[in-house]
Amino acid sequence: MKEGYSIRQLVQQSGYSQITLRRIIHYWLSRPPQQSIDLACFKHRVIDGSYVEGRHSAVVVIADPTRNCVVAGWYGLKEGEARMTALCRALAERGLQPVSVTIDGLKQVQSMLLSVWPEVIIQRCLVHIQRQGLAWCRHQPKRIDTQQLRALFRRTMAIGSLSERDLFIADWRYWQERYGPIITASAEKGWTFGDLKRARSVLTNALPHMFCYLDNPHIPHSTNWIESYFSRLKARYRQHRGLAIHNRENDFAWYCKLRPK
Repeated sequence: MKEGYSIRQLVQQSGYSQITLRRIIHYWLSRPPQQSIDLACFKHRVIDGSYVEGRHSAVVVIADPTRNCVVAGWYGLKEGEARMTALCRALAERGLQPVSVTIDGLKQVQSMLLSVWPEVIIQRCLVHIQRQGLAWCRHQPKRIDTQQLRALFRRTMAIGSLSERDLFIADWRYWQERYGPIITASAEKGWTFGDLKRARSVLTNALPHMFCYLDNPHIPHSTNWIESYFSRLKARYRQHRGLAIHNRENDFAWYCKLRPK
């Protein structure tokens, strides 16, 4: 059914009766779309998940922003679930052999991707790194070490050259040499210090996979394309005039097929 359209409006536009329209809708929602897309052409993917209707309706989407297209999508699946491995292996058997994958940072997703495609380049989403790091550093930190770390996180989205990357890494190493041993040895407790350690871990874990896009301009440095897709998807679900739970998986599959951009 088209977004925001009631059965009465569809009757007026199509000329069909309500019974006929409901029969047509039921016919298509009762069967998933056939997958005929050539997966071999998609080389630079992004993967992200979201909740479209509360915390019980999770979706995961794989897209290729360089081709402005959704590659695959699953309803009722959370990022990092064990069955994602089987689903990705099925895509690999159909010809999907990506050069790179941009992810938000879940270790389970990264491990799963490398188990299916051992040679794939993992790019961490810079938006997620910056957002999470700034959140842990707080808005106006009083500690000098946290202030300097926050300044590093603010620079992550502005790195567009190898020289800027090298300067960022040098500043990060200087911060680590100056404050890292003190933080590690400290017996301090409390929310502020705990958040500082979490912010430090964000950058420590992300750094090996932060700057792959500088070596290959086709590699997306964020998952923003999918975030935009999710925004349109959620708007569509808010406008929908009712959808049975047992139809939602096929409805989502048809949405991804008919609206891949």
